[in-house]
Amino acid sequence: MSEIVEIIDTLESKIQKLFLKINELERKNQALEQELKVSATEFQNQNTAVETLKKDYETLKMTNSLLGSEDYKRDTKLKINSLIREIDYCIAQLAD
Repeated sequence: MSEIVEIIDTLESKIQKLFLKINELERKNQALEQELKVSATEFQNQNTAVETLKKDYETLKMTNSLLGSEDYKRDTKLKINSLIREIDYCIAQLAD
């Protein structure tokens, strides 16, 4: 009979350890989920910043070409020609 009591005590001890381990793992999981949310937010913010910087870079390229920079003259001419075509198209639409 005492063997059964020892086995039951051992099982209870192991079950308590398992519950403690489960609780610890759940806390770690929650911490990792929170960290993942923070990382996702930071990633989104960085993507937004990159897009803003790309737009700023394109604006600066255009400004430099309009100010006479030789590096972006071709791009500026292409952009101006594109704008002229769009304006001509709009004028043609209004004339109809």
